[in-house]
Amino acid sequence: MKQHSTGTDKSPDDYSDIIDLPHHTSARHPRMNAEMRAAQFAPFAALTGYDEVIEETALQRLAEVMARDRMKE
Repeated sequence: MKQHSTGTDKSPDDYSDIIDLPHHTSARHPRMNAEMRAAQFAPFAALTGYDEVIEETALQRLAEVMARDRMKE
């Protein structure tokens, strides 16, 4: 792995200078509960219709296999 020159002997993957810092908590914005946070992402579907296409393809392949098996009999 190529080392970046940072002016110190530390690896670029060494987080020892920040690892023990306290987690920031905003005084202006209260923490959102887990349910509300999850709700922000629930409506998102990057591949709308993907499940239906997969199911349709599976049914088509099943029908082809069954037709092929009937021809063998």
